[in-house]
Amino acid sequence: MDQRTLKTTVDASRQRGAAVPLRGTFRVPGGLGTVVIGVAILVVAVIVWVAQPNRAAPGTFNRLAGGTNQAMPVGIAKAVSGDITLTMNALGTVTPMATVTVKPQVSGQLVKINFTEGQIVHAGDVLAQIDPKPYQAALDQVKGQLARDEAQLANAKVDLVRYQTLIMQNSIAQQVLDTQAALVRQDEAIVKTDVANVETAEINLNYSTIKSPITGRLGLRQVDLGNLVTAGQSTGIVVVTQLQPISVVFTVPEDSIGDVMAEVNGKATLATDAYDRAQNVRLATGMLSTVDNEIDPTTGTVKMRAMFDNSKGELFPNQFVNIRLFVKTLHDQIVIPSAAVQRGAQGTFVYAVNDDHTVSMRTVMLGQAQDDRIAVMSGVSPGDTVVIDGADRLREGARVMLPGEEPPAPKTQQGQGRAQGAARGQGQGGARGGGRGG
Repeated sequence: MDQRTLKTTVDASRQRGAAVPLRGTFRVPGGLGTVVIGVAILVVAVIVWVAQPNRAAPGTFNRLAGGTNQAMPVGIAKAVSGDITLTMNALGTVTPMATVTVKPQVSGQLVKINFTEGQIVHAGDVLAQIDPKPYQAALDQVKGQLARDEAQLANAKVDLVRYQTLIMQNSIAQQVLDTQAALVRQDEAIVKTDVANVETAEINLNYSTIKSPITGRLGLRQVDLGNLVTAGQSTGIVVVTQLQPISVVFTVPEDSIGDVMAEVNGKATLATDAYDRAQNVRLATGMLSTVDNEIDPTTGTVKMRAMFDNSKGELFPNQFVNIRLFVKTLHDQIVIPSAAVQRGAQGTFVYAVNDDHTVSMRTVMLGQAQDDRIAVMSGVSPGDTVVIDGADRLREGARVMLPGEEPPAPKTQQGQGRAQGAARGQGQGGARGGGRGG
């Protein structure tokens, strides 16, 4: 093709907007965008390949972890023979043994208040005073009636004695004597009624002085000085709550009642601790007082009451507490830390450390737990070493590094790396040599 024809072809291509191929230049279809997408796909593929665990060998870990069957550092503990205390945890409410709303028993004006809110009072202490004048006057009136009727009775008795003398002399009729005897009995009944009226008036007068029926702590005052109060009104003067001693009512499942009743029937004293809501602080220590006489069928639980001295006011009425009931102590139990117990599809198990620093998975049957210890019924013997830290990275037959041991020297891995690199180099060199030879 001559120069003139080539120029005509280039000009026509430029007018159509098509790319003009240049001699000696390599072009990628799609341009720079295709290169960027290809590099991104390659980077993602490399990352996925590196992060994917090698499932070909059971002892192989992540490639980033550096090799297969590497010893993993773990924490260990010994299974020992010891005692475990059987305890029960429950939710309880602080319940006072007595809570009394002090109400007036007679009507009248409140003329005196002798207490302050929150005061500790004793049984019989005067709390308030209702105007006693009307009740004192009523008492004086019935006392006067009693004195009058007693005088009439005395006169009737004198006449009866006189008539008895006359009847023996046949001086009066028998009817007169019988009438006088009836009059004496009538006067005696009137006197008894007057005595009862006097006692009633004395009681009402005493009720005008309002006293505390129990020893306890006073609440907020519910009436003010000068108010008119009536007997049996809905609101009282004040509420008194007994704080010492105080009880906690809690419930336990019906499945656990057998262990408790076995100790109660054996006259055992069961200690009880009360903890705060977070179960971090022990508030008080007391004793189990009584067990209810029936199971609540709606909840399947049994109510129990524990008594606490509460001498320092640690417990407050209606306070929510966590109860720990100590039932009995189990002796000669195989005990391991609770952290050693693992749970999986096969049930509960532990990793036991063998003499060759490998671990074996042992299925265990658990017993009673206490704090951070737990009893093992089967699967572990006293003196066995179990893993308590790092068990989530282990599997059957894995090698472990015990506390205090030095990690393996890294030169072996470096030597293996150099040998593998040399092998790769030889393979690549041979391939390249073979290519050139061909």
